Amino acid sequence: MTHTDNIIALATPSGAGAIAVIRISGPDAIILADKKFKSVSKKTLNNQPTHTIHLGHIVDDDRILDEVLVSVFRNPNSYTGENVVEISCHGSVFIQQEIIQLFLRNGCRTANPGEFTLQAFLNGKLDLSQAEAVADLIASDNAAAHQIAMQQMRGGFSNEIKILRDELLNFASLMELELDFAEEDVEFANRDQFNDLIARIVKVLKHLIDSFAIGNVIKNGIPVAIVGEPNVGKSTLLNALLNEEKAIVSEIAGTTRDAIEDELNIGGVGFRFIDTAGIRETEDIVESIGIKKTFEKIEQAQVVVYLFDATQFRIQSSAFKIEIERIKNKYPQKPLVVIANKVDQLKEDEISNLKSQIPNIHLLSAKSGLGVEALKDKMLNFVNTGALRNNDTIITNSRHYDALIKALADIQNVQHGIDSDLSGDLLAIDIRQALYHFGEITGEITSDDLLGNIFANFCIGK
Repeated sequence: MTHTDNIIALATPSGAGAIAVIRISGPDAIILADKKFKSVSKKTLNNQPTHTIHLGHIVDDDRILDEVLVSVFRNPNSYTGENVVEISCHGSVFIQQEIIQLFLRNGCRTANPGEFTLQAFLNGKLDLSQAEAVADLIASDNAAAHQIAMQQMRGGFSNEIKILRDELLNFASLMELELDFAEEDVEFANRDQFNDLIARIVKVLKHLIDSFAIGNVIKNGIPVAIVGEPNVGKSTLLNALLNEEKAIVSEIAGTTRDAIEDELNIGGVGFRFIDTAGIRETEDIVESIGIKKTFEKIEQAQVVVYLFDATQFRIQSSAFKIEIERIKNKYPQKPLVVIANKVDQLKEDEISNLKSQIPNIHLLSAKSGLGVEALKDKMLNFVNTGALRNNDTIITNSRHYDALIKALADIQNVQHGIDSDLSGDLLAIDIRQALYHFGEITGEITSDDLLGNIFANFCIGK
């Protein structure tokens, strides 16, 4: 597909900087740029080969707007599959707007959010899952999210889906052929091979669906709630993890009245640590609101860290154990890390007593930093990073997840139909549905509404 518009947008972040890049794409992009560009070597852009860079000036009649570098990309060998010109100018906001306004007055219109990537999809440069990965790559803020987005943008996920879809489509075609020769009782599709294919598709789909659990937390960050009684060192621990004074630390119990959050990158995975108000009985209205929010944050968290004051263990050991069991029973699906803080103030026999009474306890001194790095390692163990190391395909997109769930249900219906010895025409119905959901992922099957929803979330200029 092609369109007749020539679109323009700032491709670099808005605001002042050393340089800015302005992108123009469309059938007349090179011609329009040529009219406003004066090369220092008297070159004409329209006569230059693709993938070349030229030094010169952007001019508005006799007025020089800026000295620039202009990159020329000819169709179909460009990001969008159309003629593309990228103007690298000085990063003044005034200069950026002057150049953009100049071209808006001379044959261009402003690009919509994600319209460059939309054109790349429509022109077959990217499939839909690869196009969506572009947005994920731009938004990636840790090594794991970056790796997943790069793997998807290179076509790792869509290639797996395409192979399965092509094989299934081949068998569907043979079954449709059987229907044309129904009276002769001819079997074109080998049922044993078909059974093997269905089993393989089910295995791959289940693996991809299961990967969404890790992919989702890597993409969005893993929320970790730090809970415990007042004045046990929760805010000090948050500061130690972040290596900055994020939370107010005071000897006065109940200092933290609201949840304080910040993100930390551990081993390439994002964690969002939440310092909550201390849990205790209180008549202070503001503090009680904070405690209510604590339980809300625990509900939202995927990992709970329960912190207690190790120096008070001899006196309050029963209370601590009861609280630990209460959290375990209330949130059985959430990993719980039990931390004894202020262990630097304990004697060796007291530390041994702690270890013997509370299995898998983590010993830590938030104030001195003792045990903080080991806690980070423990956090990372909650994420199955083996899939990342093996460069496996990991699903992070909820639209893909939904389509895979539906495709799996259809394939399982096919399997049930084979086991029940259903006729080929009935099997073909579920096969077509599975093919439809595969096509939704890669973009063989799309709607204007779907494309609008996907690309509306892109930044302008990409």
